[in-house]
Amino acid sequence: MPTDWSSLPLSRTGTDRAAARRTEPRNLARLLAAPSTRVLLVRGGELALEPGAGHRLALVPAAEAAPAAGQALVCDLGRSPRDGGTDVLALVVPASRPGVGIEGVEAPTPAEGLAAGRRWGALRDVGHLLDGHDAGLATAAVALAAWHARAPRCPSCGEPTVPVASGWARRCEDEGVEHYPRTDPAVIMAVVDADDRLLLGHAAHWPERRFSTLAGFVEAGEAAEAAVRREVLEETAVVVGRVEFRASQPWPFPASLMLGFVARAETTTVTTDDVEVTDARWFTRAGLAADVAAGRVLLPMRSSIARALIEEWFGGELDEPV
Repeated sequence: MPTDWSSLPLSRTGTDRAAARRTEPRNLARLLAAPSTRVLLVRGGELALEPGAGHRLALVPAAEAAPAAGQALVCDLGRSPRDGGTDVLALVVPASRPGVGIEGVEAPTPAEGLAAGRRWGALRDVGHLLDGHDAGLATAAVALAAWHARAPRCPSCGEPTVPVASGWARRCEDEGVEHYPRTDPAVIMAVVDADDRLLLGHAAHWPERRFSTLAGFVEAGEAAEAAVRREVLEETAVVVGRVEFRASQPWPFPASLMLGFVARAETTTVTTDDVEVTDARWFTRAGLAADVAAGRVLLPMRSSIARALIEEWFGGELDEPV
């Protein structure tokens, strides 16, 4: 079955980001005061989900979230087409603090109170289970939360910055300069040889038996296609010739844009760098299916473009043991 590259889990969206209104005076205050506005709660890379066993974002009425908004970061995610058109905000709640809310211990903040007792899911784990509308909202929310957490100070002068543009920028109060969310381009590639075998690698920091497609960041002044060839050569000593682009997918952990390729190998001798990649192997389709079924190989999560590249080469879904 051909891969639908337009429906990669974290690339899907049905939301109008409504960028034109972000700089309107009191935009966030207006949206928080509107009865129809809904608020998505974000905590690190996790999202609040509706109760039960399903996978749908829990969108809180703005009136319920408003008391927490004065002490928490709020971002305008735009307008979702759901329910005839709904404005959606993201509210970033702090990580859980042990003991908060217990008698005799510090009382929870409004944001902590809003987060208490909710069901949470990591975007990495549930991204492919969300529908397209929720996936787009969740990916943007996690990306913005990660950027704000890493950019509290001006990179030029070191002074504190404050959120502006409805959460889509930060301004240095000392220099008056605005800074915008950073996105780091990275290439990820299914390397295939003349015998149609797939090259998968094991990174040094991964769990045992985890194998995936090779990947790496694009360097300064480098084309993505050149980065594919360089990364494969550096990590495995395999020479790549023809490179074919497939699709891109945001990967906000914390700020990558994954550029997916198929790369045609011109050599097959593998020598890993033993720094980033400690093992790399060529797999046939039958061999990979057998290794996955037996639990000898763990594949990347289904929310990743790596999984899509592998299953495009395989020709269908690879089922893992339960």
